Amino acid sequence: MSSKNVHPSSALLLLPPPPSFDFGPVKDVFQTSVSDVLVKLSEALHGSNGIASIDIALAVPGLLAPASKPRARIFKQLQHYLTSIYTLVGAAAAALDIELDSPGGIDARVVFVDSSSSAIRSHFGPTLDLQSLAASDREWDHVFYPSNEAGKTLADAFVSYRNHQASKLRAVSVNTKWAVPNPLLSPAQEERLSQNDSTSKNQLLSTPHYSVAVGGTFDHLHVGHKLLLTATALVLEPLEEADQRRERILTAGITGDALLVNKKYAEFLESWEERYQSTASFLSSIMDFSGGSTPQLERTWGSGPNEKTVKMRVRANLIFNFVEIVDPFGPTITMEDISALVVSEETHSGGEAVNNKRKEKGWNVLGAFEVDVLQAGATEANIDSKISSTDIRRRRMNLAKV
Repeated sequence: MSSKNVHPSSALLLLPPPPSFDFGPVKDVFQTSVSDVLVKLSEALHGSNGIASIDIALAVPGLLAPASKPRARIFKQLQHYLTSIYTLVGAAAAALDIELDSPGGIDARVVFVDSSSSAIRSHFGPTLDLQSLAASDREWDHVFYPSNEAGKTLADAFVSYRNHQASKLRAVSVNTKWAVPNPLLSPAQEERLSQNDSTSKNQLLSTPHYSVAVGGTFDHLHVGHKLLLTATALVLEPLEEADQRRERILTAGITGDALLVNKKYAEFLESWEERYQSTASFLSSIMDFSGGSTPQLERTWGSGPNEKTVKMRVRANLIFNFVEIVDPFGPTITMEDISALVVSEETHSGGEAVNNKRKEKGWNVLGAFEVDVLQAGATEANIDSKISSTDIRRRRMNLAKV
């Protein structure tokens, strides 16, 4: 079969509530399901250079409940689960020798859905209600679900909102049955914090954030980048039908080309333009489920600390800002309205440096939200090639020599 004539598959994987958000229990119950879906999508490519896409929807009851506001109160739990799932995807792909985010591979994106029947409507990811996910403009070739009672219940609820998708339902293997704690999601309460916790931490849990930022190189976008970007989107207050007045702004500082000349295999680095576009495409895939008009772009070129910016108005009340970073601080010290910064365990010190600079300017410090790193050591498979831009560039170099 000619690889040029293969249409890449798009799929949705519905995962019911887990027994815990930690990697061990998540692996125990969902490893078989995730591996099964990756194999099916990879086989459907028939060796072509297309990229199959999979939206992985994680059901979490109470996700959009009033008790889960502001979003900061549930961020820690959700990012643990997010890290667990992306680790599982990376490990499964490595074990099965399946490419991710490359020609002939699979583009996996993770979102959350509130599966409660009383869930508040939310049309924007990465947190939606199940009805809004079903009613979105996404067209999936297959809708997968684990072949146990919990998976079937979730799938039935999904097709009750989207009847024409019933014929696309496909059951996949699942490891075992499990019990779900009630409640699964336990929003952090200020009074639950220990006596040693500072006032700033109490304030972090009680503050809604409408303008958040993250920084990175985002070269050859991979699951590690996806984890960081999705976690950043999780900090933003969700957009709901009853709250359409205030803009939500996500700012991604992307390292400028001039700062990357000493990177290993620098000749295979993507340009700033390519990196901004892949970052924008991914954010749109996890946040914009409403369909409709094309995003409006506004570009600026400057000679200051932010040399190049692209403002993307996705919807009237949702904006992505992409800013070229030419110093260690980027937009966090030029855009005063940013109130939160998302960092990884590896870049935590950078957040402290940013806040010191903001204090010098007399600005409010940023709430710092830390994201776990992908747990490469927690799996039998070597997933470094799936989460390392350097390794991806090395492989591109080797292919170019063939």
